[in-house]
Amino acid sequence: MTDSNSMQALIVDTANAPFRLIEMPKPAPSAGQVLVRIKASGVNPLDGKIRAGAAGHARQSLPAVLGMDLAGVVERVGEGVTHLKVGDEVYGLATGIGGAQGSLAQFAAVDADLIALKPRNLSMREAAGLPLVLITAWEGLVDRADVKAGQTVLVQGGAGGVGHVAVQIAKALGAKVFATGSAASLALIESLGATAIDYRATSVEGYVAEHTGGEGFDVVYDTVGGATLDASFTAARFNGGHVVSCLGWGTHSLAPLSFRAATYSGVFTLLPLLSGKGRARHGEILRAAAQLIEAGAVKPVMDKHHFTLETAQAAHDLLASGAAQGRLVVEI
Repeated sequence: MTDSNSMQALIVDTANAPFRLIEMPKPAPSAGQVLVRIKASGVNPLDGKIRAGAAGHARQSLPAVLGMDLAGVVERVGEGVTHLKVGDEVYGLATGIGGAQGSLAQFAAVDADLIALKPRNLSMREAAGLPLVLITAWEGLVDRADVKAGQTVLVQGGAGGVGHVAVQIAKALGAKVFATGSAASLALIESLGATAIDYRATSVEGYVAEHTGGEGFDVVYDTVGGATLDASFTAARFNGGHVVSCLGWGTHSLAPLSFRAATYSGVFTLLPLLSGKGRARHGEILRAAAQLIEAGAVKPVMDKHHFTLETAQAAHDLLASGAAQGRLVVEI
């Protein structure tokens, strides 16, 4: 039984160690922060990499409480916070990075700039499955590529976490959307409003010819990286096409872009959390996206399984297996 000054949380002691349920002090909000009573914690591939000790860029040393995405209720408001109040239901990407306590806990003190009011038509579970992928998709399509109505947009990996949200955002912006995926994912991609492309059955040249008359797509959003990013370079439109990637970490030849007079930009969603700069932009994105969500234009695809703090290990195991069919969330 926890007292009023303590809370339950899951901690990982060493790389690949099992989760351990502990009691720890409840945090207090500093100036600019709010204390959130966490109702749900999103599970992302990066959480698994941190747990394995294989995500140096996240700067989250073990032992640690994991979890980057959260949804919950504001419990206390720190000095200087005016846009949120006690009782507000919020969501955000605000924990579990750069040494910050994660969201696999009953409470977290978070920077108020990083969170926003939860979309009213989403449950806590649904909302917790969105922030990382939502912000990543938005930064690529809106902040980097400036997608406009009538443009052609190709999303590489349209059934994935970032991809399925990117498809919906691009469609909401008025673009004509196409998305690659495996044969098993084509029906989901079509249900989201995109023209599905089986990347195993069709070459890049083939689908560029079929869907753009050989000219290329106005915007290509790569959510896969590696060889898929190289393929994206050859899928961009001649004279002004743009490729954006959230996984552009390899070594790539830019010649295909140069020969098309196309451009490239990258997305590193964690940067505001790690640097402390530009954090308010995350809150702005979440507020703008909430309007699309409440209008029914964007909705997370959720895996059917439900998890609690006691069964969070199973959520991580399911994600690692590759068998998850949508976003995974631990309810608290």
